[in-house]
Amino acid sequence: MKKIITTICAAWTLIFLSTGTLLADASNFAGPYVGVSASGYGLQLNGTSRTAAGTQGGAIDIDEVSIGQVAPLTGLQAGYAIPLGSMFLLDVGVAHYSGEAKLEYHNDNEKQNTTSVGAKDISFTVGDLNQAWIAPTIALTDSSSVYVKLGLSEAQVSTSGDITSPGDLSGQTWAMGTRTVLENGIFITTEAGYTDYNGISAHGKGTTVSAANSYSAEPTIAFGAVSLGFRF
Repeated sequence: MKKIITTICAAWTLIFLSTGTLLADASNFAGPYVGVSASGYGLQLNGTSRTAAGTQGGAIDIDEVSIGQVAPLTGLQAGYAIPLGSMFLLDVGVAHYSGEAKLEYHNDNEKQNTTSVGAKDISFTVGDLNQAWIAPTIALTDSSSVYVKLGLSEAQVSTSGDITSPGDLSGQTWAMGTRTVLENGIFITTEAGYTDYNGISAHGKGTTVSAANSYSAEPTIAFGAVSLGFRF
């Protein structure tokens, strides 16, 4: 995470130092906008299950699971770019993305060598991502700009199996991107970034999964996105 932030800050510093020779008009990017996006999300889920003593062989059993998934996401976004002088802007926006990824634990013999779900199997599903951001922007030319995005992200979490429901995920997003605006107001944005979410945890309800059993997961996301939109 620190390396990614350092790289973004270094790139932004180089761009900032080079703006002395640029002639651009920030007003070409200013104002409200809407857009649609297509993204590729690489989701890493690191999970741990702790089975209480007496439920499996009379001993505490700790299993660690790590899975990676690449999922396509589509989204809608809206925002407002506020001009701050002739070359600088502050972009404020929100977005909603649809997609999901799942982390499963299989602790019941009913699952072995079958496609059925055992009574003691549980899963976490992460989906429906929401994001709000601010993005300091530099206009490089009358039609091209670059930005650094700092955002807050949330994702809904659902569960299956005899476990409690954890709260939704929240985290911080860092990203860097470019925007090209045409004379008719249509723009194309390319972006790459990283989201670091807080962990989620749950425990058994006591029916088929012991209340002493606990489960946790720590998701992180790296993504690339392309957006097509219109500036009013």
